[in-house]
Amino acid sequence: MKKVFAIALAATAVIAFASVACAAKNYVSIATGGTSGTYFPIGGAIAQTVTKGSDIQATAETGNASVANINLVSKEEIEIAFVQNDIAYWAFNGQQMFKQAMPNIRAVAALYPEHIQLIIAKNSGITDLKSLKGKRIGVGAPGSGTEGDAKAIFSIAGITYDDMKVDFLDFGATTSRFKDNQIDAGFVVAGYPTASVMDLALTKDIDMFSFDEAFLKQLSEKHPYFVASSIPAKTYKGIDRDVSTCAVMAILVTHDKMPEDVIYQFTKAMFENIGDIHASHAKGKEISLATALDGLTAPLHPGAAKYYKEKGMDVK
Repeated sequence: MKKVFAIALAATAVIAFASVACAAKNYVSIATGGTSGTYFPIGGAIAQTVTKGSDIQATAETGNASVANINLVSKEEIEIAFVQNDIAYWAFNGQQMFKQAMPNIRAVAALYPEHIQLIIAKNSGITDLKSLKGKRIGVGAPGSGTEGDAKAIFSIAGITYDDMKVDFLDFGATTSRFKDNQIDAGFVVAGYPTASVMDLALTKDIDMFSFDEAFLKQLSEKHPYFVASSIPAKTYKGIDRDVSTCAVMAILVTHDKMPEDVIYQFTKAMFENIGDIHASHAKGKEISLATALDGLTAPLHPGAAKYYKEKGMDVK
């Protein structure tokens, strides 16, 4: 009888220990994007790295990209999400496609740039932004981040949709219309090299618009989610010079109810094991502690801010 009791007591102790261990673990889901995009593999690498380097069990989940992801975070239906910083800006301030502000959005880290690629047909006669007038222009899918970026650029250039023939096209439709000679220019917002643009350059003589330094400075002053950047020469066939452009940043966001310690652990584990993320994907190599605060467009979560301050960074 004593032996049976001892076994039962031991089993109870094991179960209790396991329960305590489970209770100590923090579970965090990360909303990414579709499996064919960049957010998903990078998110998977971040989840694995954080899980290995902290007391957090992190899981990457497929998502419907920035607008859907930031809605999930704002509603506290997911803990962390990938979004573009322009989307975060509009969400926090209740602009563009967001009818109400989302003041509970908090930034965790900037990851890597996603470039504004204004593709132009070489025979279109487009030499500056004013010469877009009267042309057929693809501005992104309706209500998309791409369309919002195009409108911001047009506002600085002093042109509107009324000045041109606008088509609301996603990436695939933009490149297809180029191939059929149905548009003269089109916006694609993505990390380079973008597969659809690479394919287009193999079959069509295209160029990419370069913005001058003064324009980019004015653009970022009015729309702080833009950062000046460039696309190297020969990224695409036929474009043999560096392209001066701007980019929005892919960033990680959370909400203000997330515990400080959890976000601190998450941020610390991600950056102190950054080599694992670098090894996972080409875009992963662009993620760096040195640029973790670049282009953030929502207030920092206190947990993330704590880690950056420990590293001697200027946290505003």
